[in-house]
Amino acid sequence: MTQQQRHDERPPSERRRRNDRRPSEEGRHTAEQDVPEHVVPLRFEATVFAAGIAFFVPVGLIYGWLSGWEPVGSVGFLMLGAMCALVSAYLWITGRRLDPLPEDNPTAEIEERAGEVGTFSPHSWAPLVIGGGAALAFLGTAVGWWLTGIGVVVALGGLVFQVTEFSRGQHVH
Repeated sequence: MTQQQRHDERPPSERRRRNDRRPSEEGRHTAEQDVPEHVVPLRFEATVFAAGIAFFVPVGLIYGWLSGWEPVGSVGFLMLGAMCALVSAYLWITGRRLDPLPEDNPTAEIEERAGEVGTFSPHSWAPLVIGGGAALAFLGTAVGWWLTGIGVVVALGGLVFQVTEFSRGQHVH
């Protein structure tokens, strides 16, 4: 018995992913209701990275053969294929444990995935501070390394500000 099964005793057809924002059954339909029995879930996330394997590995082999196995480019392309394989395998294994998502249904409608995506601060200055710090850090590579240090400190300060933004003032929760 897996840890998920111990915590969730409902049948697999009734389980939902933790942050799944699919519409409720109140007048709207879910992805499972429209999936014909013969349709296999696409697991689109894993398929995207599997396409990277199918591209980068042959390109790496062709590049290596044409360049006389030049070490940087050949290894780079083959490592890109290996990284795509890692991500694709992780997403495929993880996707087998989750209920089908609306994007796995080839007959799904766009509104099936509608809903609240997350909480975003509309009036935050933190991204501007982080971006300014990053710009200073990269400018420091051209002007002087001392400016890179200042940029890193400013960016880290902006990151701390963004992480703690909802922990003080009127937004405390």
